[in-house]
Amino acid sequence: MKQKLCDVNAAAAEKLPHVALDKSGVGVHYIDAFIKPMNATLPDGVAVKCKRRGLKVTLTAGGKKGDGLMRRLQVSTDPVVMLQAALQEAATAAGIGLSIEDGAVLIEL
Repeated sequence: MKQKLCDVNAAAAEKLPHVALDKSGVGVHYIDAFIKPMNATLPDGVAVKCKRRGLKVTLTAGGKKGDGLMRRLQVSTDPVVMLQAALQEAATAAGIGLSIEDGAVLIEL
C-alpha cells in the first residue's frame, strides 16, 4: 500500500543550475532541497531518511537501505531527470516502491 511520505518541495526548482549559481554540474543545491522533506516518519512510525553524499543518494526506510548514483553521462544532464533515476535506483536496491504523483512523494514498503 502506498503511503504519502511528503509533498514535493516546490522551492527546489529555484535551486536548479540555470536559475541559481551551481558549479557542480549535477545540481547539488536542487538535490539537497528536493530530498530534505523526504526525511520524515510515516504514520505507522517507520522512519524514512534520504541523504546525498557526493554523487550518491542513500534512501533508508526502517531496516531497508539502498543507494543510487547521479549519472550525468548515462542518464541525462538535467538534474531533475538524474535525481529521479537515482531515487528509483536507491528504492529498487532497498526493495521499496517510490513514486512521485500529484505533487507528492509516495512510498511503498
